[in-house]
Amino acid sequence: MSCVPAPIDATQTPAWAALKNHYDALQKEGISLKSWFASDSARVEKLTFDVNDLRFDLSKNLVTDETVQLLCDLARAVNLEERRDQMYAGVHINTTEDRAVLHTALRRPAEEAGTIMVDGQDAVADVRHELDRMYAFAERVRSGEWKGVTGKRIEHLVSIGIGGSDLGPVMVYEALKPFADAGIDCRYISNIDPNDMAEKVKGLDPETTLVIIVSKTFTTLETLTNAREVKAWMLEHLKEQGAIDGSDAQNAEAIAKHFVAVSTALDLVADFGIDPENAFGFWSWVGGRYSVDSAVGLSLIIVYGPERFEEFLAGFHAIDEYFQNTPLEQNAVALMGMLNVWYRNFFGVSSHAVLPYNQYLHRFPAYLQQLTMESNGKQVRWDGTPVTCDTGEIFWGEPGTNGQHAFYQLIHQGTAMIPADFIAFVNTENPATDGGQDVHELFLGNFLAQTKALAFGKTADEVRAEGTPEEIVPARVFTGNRPTTSIFGDRLTAFSLGELIAVYEHITFVEGTVWGIDSYDQWGVELGKQLAKQITPAFHDDAALEAQDASTQSLIEFYRAHRK
Repeated sequence: MSCVPAPIDATQTPAWAALKNHYDALQKEGISLKSWFASDSARVEKLTFDVNDLRFDLSKNLVTDETVQLLCDLARAVNLEERRDQMYAGVHINTTEDRAVLHTALRRPAEEAGTIMVDGQDAVADVRHELDRMYAFAERVRSGEWKGVTGKRIEHLVSIGIGGSDLGPVMVYEALKPFADAGIDCRYISNIDPNDMAEKVKGLDPETTLVIIVSKTFTTLETLTNAREVKAWMLEHLKEQGAIDGSDAQNAEAIAKHFVAVSTALDLVADFGIDPENAFGFWSWVGGRYSVDSAVGLSLIIVYGPERFEEFLAGFHAIDEYFQNTPLEQNAVALMGMLNVWYRNFFGVSSHAVLPYNQYLHRFPAYLQQLTMESNGKQVRWDGTPVTCDTGEIFWGEPGTNGQHAFYQLIHQGTAMIPADFIAFVNTENPATDGGQDVHELFLGNFLAQTKALAFGKTADEVRAEGTPEEIVPARVFTGNRPTTSIFGDRLTAFSLGELIAVYEHITFVEGTVWGIDSYDQWGVELGKQLAKQITPAFHDDAALEAQDASTQSLIEFYRAHRK
């Protein structure tokens, strides 16, 4: 195991005790955002942070000046800054796998080559070398130089992966759609459910389709199963169309021209029929959920181009530098992480909503679910000892205004407090008017109104003043004091999207450091995979069925009785 100092038990520090006393005092005197805003004219200024083209407004959170300082004291008590610097330097802070954690190296500029050596390798130089290979390949596809087996240019991509090899690329692909400029679209297959593959290839012309198989080890069950299915589909349809004759030689040529890989297992890539020259890799120090800005993003480079991808990387890097170099008290990213600790461990909240007011970000909450919950859903610390406090939150959300007509009722008037991040942009790629009304301003009016309503609520007297019958006054009262953070950007671009992703990567790191957990392993996903391999034969093998528990046996017997 990596020689990293044992985690500091945050709950045993004077800083934690001070926060608990402070929390108790706030509860006793009563938390009132309305009063806090009224009594402190500088509150918004003190809790608003401009970072490049993003504004972070933390003023509607349940904090005072003292709270902020105490949270920073706790961060220092657990050596947050030192652990952050260890991560950036390539120390093996992923202790259970004895690995560096260097997703930040994926977006360092080329001139920083030689600044980070990991296990004898120049991390930045290696990254830039692989980027250059991907950029050259992408330009061949985008320009039409790369052609399919019948000489037609590529118009469609199918990217096959799961987890971090899928959620990130899908989210970014959807987010940046206005910037697609090569006449190439992409479909993503992840689920082993045959319905996913069937729907994704429906209507595709195999002669103009390029398939990207994304699996670092080239052994991922779901990905390789889907890859084999897509290969069979490709060869069958090419033969039906007369593009190939079905011979081994022509099948091999078709595979070589219609399949590429993101993998480091070059022998398995070659066995599949892909030229290893058309395989692009990444490193053990890049976790899957932190890999969208690595070769995992190959589909994005092809669709949006190398220049746009460099803008994407620059957004990440800008936040990386900000997070590393800004004092905690002025560091919006660190403070957002500490606010999550404040709510999770002192207020006892269990979930956190992320509500993008931009339809192009409709997959962003799903992406954050893996980033945050796979990272911090842990009950042991990085030295193997039990955690001493609650960890992790359930991250969830949908775009506004759709969510307003679905689950906002729970956020506004439910019994559970649910902190929420609201994300919006001043400018839109698709301006529209309705009878003289700027529709984007109507949309942003909702973005602003929701955080105002959550913060300040509506009293019974205010409801009565509207002429509401007394018997329904209680139902129309809003308690307020529901915490939100507003992230307001100029425009959703590759750069700002990179910024947003990096923000939440570092928020996740901050929380994990306070809780003393390794945010970069994911052993919790392994047991189910192992059991699936044992259970699958039981659908047809009586001996395998007999080895299962009674519930599993009953369910498999139901399957046997009903499978047609």
